Amino acid sequence: MTPDTAASDAPGTAAAIAATPRRVAGAGGTNVLPVLIGVAVIAIIFQSLNDRFLSTGNLVNLFVQASVFMLIGMGEVFVLLLGEIDLSLGYVAGIGGVIVTELVQVRTGWPWWSAILMALLVTGAIGFLQGSLITRLRLPSFVVTLAGLLGWQGVMIILLGTGGTIPIPNATINAIANGSIAPLGGWVLAAAVVIVYAAVTLGSDAQRRAAGIAAPSPATTALKVLSVAAAALAIALLTNADRGVGPYSLRGMPYVLPLVFAVLLVWSVVLTRTRFGRYVYAIGGNAEAARRAGIALGWVRTLAFTCAGMTAGLGGIVYASRLRSMSTSFDGGTIVLYVVATAVIGGTSLFGGRGHPLHAVLGGVVIAAIVNGMALLGLSAAIQLIATAVVLLASIFVDVVIRRRGAAG
Repeated sequence: MTPDTAASDAPGTAAAIAATPRRVAGAGGTNVLPVLIGVAVIAIIFQSLNDRFLSTGNLVNLFVQASVFMLIGMGEVFVLLLGEIDLSLGYVAGIGGVIVTELVQVRTGWPWWSAILMALLVTGAIGFLQGSLITRLRLPSFVVTLAGLLGWQGVMIILLGTGGTIPIPNATINAIANGSIAPLGGWVLAAAVVIVYAAVTLGSDAQRRAAGIAAPSPATTALKVLSVAAAALAIALLTNADRGVGPYSLRGMPYVLPLVFAVLLVWSVVLTRTRFGRYVYAIGGNAEAARRAGIALGWVRTLAFTCAGMTAGLGGIVYASRLRSMSTSFDGGTIVLYVVATAVIGGTSLFGGRGHPLHAVLGGVVIAAIVNGMALLGLSAAIQLIATAVVLLASIFVDVVIRRRGAAG
């Protein structure tokens, strides 16, 4: 077999890209069962040690905690799919949080929506800058983003000044992570998600069959729709239960949960339904074959880093909202390590070509459950880090085993 023939058989060639719907579904690798089993095991262990772990209030708080990891993790997935890594996303998120915090101060007086837009534009520009350095100058992503981790930390400290902690005076920004939708609104939203998902899934399967492309069986499709319906029902029931303390009642779905799933929906469509997304998978699977197929590797990679930076900025805004402030004590270095762990634990490959934004959401639940459960038990931060490291190593081991079996096959 000649090199050109070998390249033509690779996943990134023009012929393969033309038939990507099926390949991308496989590359996405959204088999969530192992992660769900892991979450169930973690929940059983912590509940047996502390009966407050599965309480309504703690579970909702856990999801809000996880939202920061989920959002920044979805940004990291874009980079990992290329076989690259971005170590700067923690402090890029911090830049986003600081910009929003500074712009909504009384002395500046920006509207909340324009402050959010500016934060996303700046963090997207940071991603574009770092992606350009990596792709145009062919610098290693590890080195460029490690420099970014250090440099953006310094920029964040300069923006915050010597004040240490700056509170957020804007009620709308603070409500992103602390406010809740009315119970009826939560039910309507859950029903809408199920209806839209069912319509899109059934329509997609019908289009595949009409085009002569293999489609899931009706039973498989029905199982997926029922699974989404069960998850939506569980979340609605959980968030609409009273989780108040003492005489104070607190019900409703936190605003941040619909925000996370909206980002999940958008990035899932981008990666699995657009040419850009197919190119990302193709480059991660075989960059040389993708280049021979005519894909502009530099622009695709740069745009992927831009999407990562913008999504991290949104995660930083949620972080600032949750604490109602931004502080120089923000530890973006630890956050980015958790974020990489979030994506890998959820199922995204460190070697590129396999992953999905859903993996960051699932991995975020795992990380938040470990951190939350150990905090309830009063264990030290050192033990939390060790436990997370063990889970991460186990996930990487599974990833390597799957990759070797795929190569052998």
